[in-house]
Amino acid sequence: MNITLFSQLLQEVSRKEFRKSVNLYQTDKHNKGINSWTHLVTMLFLHLAKANSIREVTDGLKSITVNLNHLGIENKIPSKSSLSYINEHRDWRMFRDFYFSLKNDLQGRGFLKRKMFNGIDKKIYLLDSTIISLCIKVFDWAKYRKQKGAVKLHTLLDYEPSYLFMTKGSQADVKARTVYENAT
Repeated sequence: MNITLFSQLLQEVSRKEFRKSVNLYQTDKHNKGINSWTHLVTMLFLHLAKANSIREVTDGLKSITVNLNHLGIENKIPSKSSLSYINEHRDWRMFRDFYFSLKNDLQGRGFLKRKMFNGIDKKIYLLDSTIISLCIKVFDWAKYRKQKGAVKLHTLLDYEPSYLFMTKGSQADVKARTVYENAT
């Protein structure tokens, strides 16, 4: 038996809490074979594999077909067209609500406890950002490079998100911090 690190991470996810979010928003009502759990696993795989396209995700999942049952994918791997369709049509609020439920669960079990800088009296902030690629033809206001569009999501953390600010992809983190300091 070959249980991957990815499947071990998924074991920490409460399927019961996930099912509550799915039932609340009825996201499996007309699922066409790709249920919400498969959608979640696919999108987590996309993120953790740092995939840049739907093709990379579907090809990556095809390469681990022997382990799909460990991930909770029972029916089939989503095709590129099915994944595009469900990304466009499935209610995103289900994922948002589940994120906060999972965060609270992990905090309650001590996974996200602040341990490192206990001896320091001042508040410590961590600044990070990530670039989210966008189609320049659709989002012409989000010019990043000549042929590429993007926004940058700046996050200021105090071991919990305390500030999120989205800018153009070319925006420097230091400028985003200045906006935060002026807003508070």
